[in-house]
Amino acid sequence: MDTAPSALPDSTTRQNTRNRRKVATAAALASAVEWYDYFVFGIAAALVLGDLYFPAGSPSAGVLASFATFAVGFLARPLGGVIAGQLGDKRGRKPMLVLALVLMGVATTGIGLLPTYATIGIAAPVLLVVLRVMQGIAVGAQWGGAMLLATEYAPEGKRGVYGSVVQLGVPIGVVTANSVFLLAGALTSESAFASWGWRVPFLVGLLVLGLAWYIHTRVEETPEFREAERALAEKEKGEKNSPLRTVLRGHLGTVFLAGGSFAVNTATFYIIITGVLDYTTRELDMERGAVLTVSLCVSLTQLVLIPAAAALSDRVGRIRIYGFGAAGIALWAVPMFLLIDTGSLLWLAVGTFVASCFLSIMYGPQAALFAELFTPEMRYTGASLGYQIAAVLGGGLAPFVMVLLLEATGTSMSVSGYIIGLAVIALASIKVLANRARSR
Repeated sequence: MDTAPSALPDSTTRQNTRNRRKVATAAALASAVEWYDYFVFGIAAALVLGDLYFPAGSPSAGVLASFATFAVGFLARPLGGVIAGQLGDKRGRKPMLVLALVLMGVATTGIGLLPTYATIGIAAPVLLVVLRVMQGIAVGAQWGGAMLLATEYAPEGKRGVYGSVVQLGVPIGVVTANSVFLLAGALTSESAFASWGWRVPFLVGLLVLGLAWYIHTRVEETPEFREAERALAEKEKGEKNSPLRTVLRGHLGTVFLAGGSFAVNTATFYIIITGVLDYTTRELDMERGAVLTVSLCVSLTQLVLIPAAAALSDRVGRIRIYGFGAAGIALWAVPMFLLIDTGSLLWLAVGTFVASCFLSIMYGPQAALFAELFTPEMRYTGASLGYQIAAVLGGGLAPFVMVLLLEATGTSMSVSGYIIGLAVIALASIKVLANRARSR
């Protein structure tokens, strides 16, 4: 008789723990496969898409056109965030995540099967842009759903750690994308790689559809959304409610501060994994496989640093860790390119590794920080908009801006200046967010 009352709570606790782990794993996998699909385009844009879909008079013009298409995906990301945020705050996190995965799988596979300019003419780049827009909408919808599945299931005091499992999808996606491209390049000749080998990484994207089915059938909606849904249902009895309208009317400043605080992270990240890949292979004559290997190894270190930074933020505060990372990026912008310009693989690795450490310090607590800026009934919309604004201002334009700056100035120090400018905006935004948090 004495053991019965305690057995039930123990059983419930174990079940809750299993549910949290299952949901966190599913969210991490969803993030990883989405970012894999998204990053293979960036690598292909730096290596082959310019020649195949945008034939031009000079290599730099083709690369600019290719990177412009890369940027189009980022311009579409806020649209994905708005649509999924609006529906995700009213209908649930899980359905929007499943829809995002299906859309990404279809778009990525379509790119892998798309004929080139030499085969179908102008229709090739047009269709490439359409499919890239679909990728952008999908990843814009995905981040909020995966992040909220993880953070809203998190136990007390561990929201940062649980949010970081979704953030791990980025380095996992980079490592996997680089590995598949390295493998495709190693198993094919230069001509075969340009002809069909580059398509293989895109066709791997079909696996995302299986994950979408698993999440649809096996993962439950988050407890915080269920509570918010009940409150929303009561509110809607007397008035029409829109999470997007609520955010735009009362929290737009927070959205822009979130975006401003994070743009330097996304810009520096895409400069390192995409812009530097083009710069080192085209301008510094470094070997493609070696540069991809360096990028892969640097990304592996993020698998440790991101959760470590997130765990520390659970103990000492999000803003403090987040701000330290932004300051580090600003201070390292010039030394990083001085090291890259040596043309040495070793110094390339050192320069990008240190930058990656500061990126990880920011990225680890970012999911939990953005989730905590908004209440549950508008959290998908608000957090997604802040993140995707940063993606447009930073990540999408960064490789394109980098090529333009290099062409216009002839020095990589102009790219360092670009990063420092974004870092100043980030630090100012973080300062305002910190002041607001203290005044509550």
